[in-house]
Amino acid sequence: MRLLFLLLLMTSSASAHQAFPAEQVDVLMRSYAGDAPGASVLVLRDGVPVLRKAYGMADRERGIAATPGTNYRLASVSKQFTAASIMLLAQDGRLSLDDRARRWLPSLPASAEAITLRHLLTHSSGLIDYEDVMPADFNGQLHDIDVLHLVETQDRTYFQPGAQYRYSNSSYALLALIVERASGQPFPEFLRSRIFQPLGMADTLAFVEGGPVVGDRAYGYSESPAGWIRTDQSSTSAVLGDGGIYSSIDDLAKWDAALYDGRLLTEQSRSQMFTPHVTTDEPDVRYGFGWRITGETLWHSGETIGFRNVIVRYPQRRLTVVVLTNRDDPEPYALAKRIAGLAMEPGDE
Repeated sequence: MRLLFLLLLMTSSASAHQAFPAEQVDVLMRSYAGDAPGASVLVLRDGVPVLRKAYGMADRERGIAATPGTNYRLASVSKQFTAASIMLLAQDGRLSLDDRARRWLPSLPASAEAITLRHLLTHSSGLIDYEDVMPADFNGQLHDIDVLHLVETQDRTYFQPGAQYRYSNSSYALLALIVERASGQPFPEFLRSRIFQPLGMADTLAFVEGGPVVGDRAYGYSESPAGWIRTDQSSTSAVLGDGGIYSSIDDLAKWDAALYDGRLLTEQSRSQMFTPHVTTDEPDVRYGFGWRITGETLWHSGETIGFRNVIVRYPQRRLTVVVLTNRDDPEPYALAKRIAGLAMEPGDE
């Protein structure tokens, strides 16, 4: 009798998962199919993939199709990993969120004296954006340390720290440097040893030229009047803290699972990350630590040359949608929300 009950339960569960309308997602994703730059899409319901599918091409020049294991440059989706690194070091007692940034980066100008790590995490530091002060004729690639050197020349802030919100890539580049100084490890190694390796995210890494290669790599593209052209790297692509991580939907499923329990971050750390600390420039959006918060959702997009990505989590529903793409347009947040709507149980919306 117990065996019969278990079989019925498994059959019921499988039927529920099979009921997900994958063909409707195919329709939504049709512009990514064929020989166009592609996408990988994941839908998790109660920790189970009800959709795990890829479309189009990861590498058009070599004719390599995208798969669920394809690794995309996450761009600003990387910020949640930088924030988690800071939280791990706070758990270790290596630093405090209320530390002044100049404690760790003493070369910052006097105008940064009041900036704390909490300000950096919530985009409320007022730091000058490094892309606003890059030399116009710069031809190489910036690194996180170069961001510090640029900020060192700016003895001013956009506003008094803590007074406003202004999205800041500079802040997250500096947070990566603080991780290095507090841990004694290079930022990519800290991510690998403290986050990716423990969670089994074997193919995820912060990409450094000359370091470990990105396996199953997607290359970025932009649309032009002549068709799709490869636009994989820009002068800011080597800055790690604000956007330099590559990952796949398969590895991000493991990351999503870890955000529900204490295997990596304590309940207190996760609560702080997901608390709406500041209002943003969008009326319905608040910001935590590396996460945007809108109503019941925790989400973050990532946009860089050749890539557009988003992760949208509905923790109370145990529902997550991830869309990773290797093209410059469109931004897939609205698409992910539509896919999430398809995944909701009747009466959930």
